[in-house]
Amino acid sequence: MAINVRIPEDLDRQLEQLATAQHASKHALLLQGATLIVERYSRRDEIESGLQFVLSHDAELLQRLEDA
Repeated sequence: MAINVRIPEDLDRQLEQLATAQHASKHALLLQGATLIVERYSRRDEIESGLQFVLSHDAELLQRLEDA
């Protein structure tokens, strides 16, 4: 899928500097950034699911620990 992205001039300059330093294209850096964002939000969803599981399945134990 192809998309057009408008990047503010200052950010574009920073991206260009980073791309040069990393011997990569700006396109590759943008893909890496998008991947990191997707991974970050996926982990948050997994953590939230795990927390909800513990709270619902171990509510009695958690209450006893709180009262101890």
